[in-house]
Amino acid sequence: MKSRNKVSAEFSMSSLTDIIFLLLIFFMLTSTLVKLDNVELPESDSQTVAPTSIAVTIPKDGKMMVNNKPMSSLSKVKSAVRVLYNEQEDKKNATITIVAETGTSWDKVEDVMGIAANLRMRAILATQPKKN
Repeated sequence: MKSRNKVSAEFSMSSLTDIIFLLLIFFMLTSTLVKLDNVELPESDSQTVAPTSIAVTIPKDGKMMVNNKPMSSLSKVKSAVRVLYNEQEDKKNATITIVAETGTSWDKVEDVMGIAANLRMRAILATQPKKN
């Protein structure tokens, strides 16, 4: 008598696609989206698109915001950026996007760049495309 208990070598992909779909939904819902305020940005020819970890907005009046949360002083900006940096899983690719309105004092921009340099983060200045 022959044994009819053979192990099947086939693999069902239907459960795998369900798991991938659920993971996709999970990561989309838990990811943080940074919304930038409506400020007039300087123009540039650059076509670089970079990921944003932390957004620091500097309007003309000088009242800085970190991820749309108002900050009263540069020291509070430093501590907020440091906390957000420490929450990052991928510290090597952490990036500060500086959203400085046209006409903003470059001293403020330089201060934020100094914060990024101290934390060994990349700093990117947000611009809008040049109008032809």
